[in-house]
Amino acid sequence: MDFKKEQFTIFIILVTEVLGFSLILPFLPLYAKGMGMTPFQIGLILASYSLFQFISAPIMGNLSDKYGRKPLLIISQVSTFIGFMVLGFATTPFLIFLSRVIDGLFGSNFTIANAYLSDISKKKDRSKIFGITGAAFGFGFLFGPATGGLLMRYGFYVPCFMAAALSLISILLTHFLLKETVKKNKEILRFKAKKYFQDKKVAPHLYQFFFFIVSHMMFTSTFALYASSQLSLTEVEIGLSLAWLGFNNIIMRGILLSRLIDFFGEKKLIRYGMIIMAASLIASAFITDKVFFLLGITFFAIGNSATRPVLIGMISKKVSSKEQGAVLGVSNSLASLAQMIGPLIGGYLLTILPSYTLPLASAAALMIGILFLKR
Repeated sequence: MDFKKEQFTIFIILVTEVLGFSLILPFLPLYAKGMGMTPFQIGLILASYSLFQFISAPIMGNLSDKYGRKPLLIISQVSTFIGFMVLGFATTPFLIFLSRVIDGLFGSNFTIANAYLSDISKKKDRSKIFGITGAAFGFGFLFGPATGGLLMRYGFYVPCFMAAALSLISILLTHFLLKETVKKNKEILRFKAKKYFQDKKVAPHLYQFFFFIVSHMMFTSTFALYASSQLSLTEVEIGLSLAWLGFNNIIMRGILLSRLIDFFGEKKLIRYGMIIMAASLIASAFITDKVFFLLGITFFAIGNSATRPVLIGMISKKVSSKEQGAVLGVSNSLASLAQMIGPLIGGYLLTILPSYTLPLASAAALMIGILFLKR
């Protein structure tokens, strides 16, 4: 698989984006908790972003099919920039909520970036090339959370404004370095979500992707609270833990994923990845030692890195090149819905039973259940 300069440009843009939100979002639950918010209320704050992503992602994807990737990518990045600025000035739960709404309303960066990657990639390489977005996550989380944890010492607003600056850089990179890949389509814009859910080739992969993200979010949305309460980790230690996850993502998606797909095949790799994640979730429910905690999240990162890009790649390969923005917008919308439901379930389970055993075991059970969905 050849690595094109456009793919490298997208990678740099996504790294900049991930660095931005990884500076602050892992610590947002702790900041909200300091305002006296309950775990369920924190879940609602996190879900607000996903609610608006659920609405906007398929629209932005369809618009990018019609008007081009580049202008829609810039619009989404501007939305993210404004959201970070508002969060930097947030002193009340309402302003935190508003910042997440603004970012979610148009901030479908990864939907459009994935559509751009599919435009410039061969169909057989889609799953491999979507590892670029995962590797970008890895690079961002290698440095972002640790830096954010250090900057939090000077006030929550400091990493917020740093994130806004990084978002501004990504806008400039998009404007000056990316070429348009889509010819303007004069056809009437049509939303095709219903079509994809009626397609027997596409629908099973969409449902599998949705439940995978729900399970994933039940853990990650409570990660900071889990690490702080069950393991007594400091903000800096939480940041370093997330940096370790980022490092694993770089190795898995940036170096090993292509080889693993060739060796196991996509279906087997998804199955093995989910089994590894489920096992790590069950183990994490009972871990109180920091060394074993690090081991548990390492296996979680390995399973996630082997699964998510392949799921997206399989969805992408089921439709024509003219519908990449549309189908990836629908899949991102499902991810957003899952990102709403996951934190709400996790927060609710913590409310009824103040122990992390229940949400982690539930997430593991759901992960195993996904394997029985017809593919």
